[in-house]
Amino acid sequence: MYANGYNNYRNDQVFVPKNNYWNRNGGGGQDYYNPYNSNPQGYMVKKNWNPNSKTDDGGLKKPNWSQITLQPFEKNFYVPHGDVQNRSESEVEAFRQKKEITVKGNNIPCPTQELTEGCFPNAVLQHLKGQGFEEPTAIQAQGWPIALSGRDMVGIAQTGSGKTLAYMLPAAVHISHQEPVKQGDGPIALVLAPTRELAQQIQTVAKEFSSALRNICIFGGTPKGPQIRDLEKGVEIMIATPGRLIDFLVNRYTNLRRCTYLVLDEADRMLDMGFEPQIRRIIEQIRPDRQVLMWSATWPKEVKQLAEEYLNDYIQVS
Repeated sequence: MYANGYNNYRNDQVFVPKNNYWNRNGGGGQDYYNPYNSNPQGYMVKKNWNPNSKTDDGGLKKPNWSQITLQPFEKNFYVPHGDVQNRSESEVEAFRQKKEITVKGNNIPCPTQELTEGCFPNAVLQHLKGQGFEEPTAIQAQGWPIALSGRDMVGIAQTGSGKTLAYMLPAAVHISHQEPVKQGDGPIALVLAPTRELAQQIQTVAKEFSSALRNICIFGGTPKGPQIRDLEKGVEIMIATPGRLIDFLVNRYTNLRRCTYLVLDEADRMLDMGFEPQIRRIIEQIRPDRQVLMWSATWPKEVKQLAEEYLNDYIQVS
């Protein structure tokens, strides 16, 4: 145990060789501030942190993934519904035009036009219908089969388009097919959001539609203690703002060794707020064969560059 009472997870746990990249070097008490915004509003960046270096003041090092044996995991759970398979190419294109869906990429799955075509459990379908859902929104119709197929994806969608459920329901399916989370494990699904408000909204959706899974929302501007205690118990879904997550990774309150499903929500806004260095540092801590879903309201060159660098053979949906 560390002096602060939190578990000292062994370096040889979860497929990481001994004397490797997860050594704790230093601890709490660092000073944080936001160099990009005069009003921090809870966004925290480590002081004197050089994003171009291989390690920061707190000892967060980039793993050498070529020297780490990773346990294989399944991420393709999509079995097209019979109605989807029976639609002609012209019917699929007519639906996309009607819903103003534009797609780019290779081997793009056909959209699911009805809720029953989404490969979700009956309990989820009944809950959706109970909440007044009659059919998928455009981004859900095309996004669900892509996400369930294990593909990387860029979704260009405005607020209110239903994008949270477009990635949260597939996240629940993804998690249900992984080994159970044990105490000391990090989350399986990580959602990065630019603000505390958006992170809390995402958590509300996670609680409502994946209530069987443990989730946590971590952000700056509030005491760390309750968040740390919840992390100790183990969570399947983590929703986080970049600054507080960097803080927790540096201080070994959590890790991303189990993370196989990564969501970047409002990526354009995170970049506008200056969070690109933190996003890069966080992604470095996640195994390279992860599934990544990036969501953005716009498609500037900065977001495109991030997608080209960290997403593999991705499908773009607008």
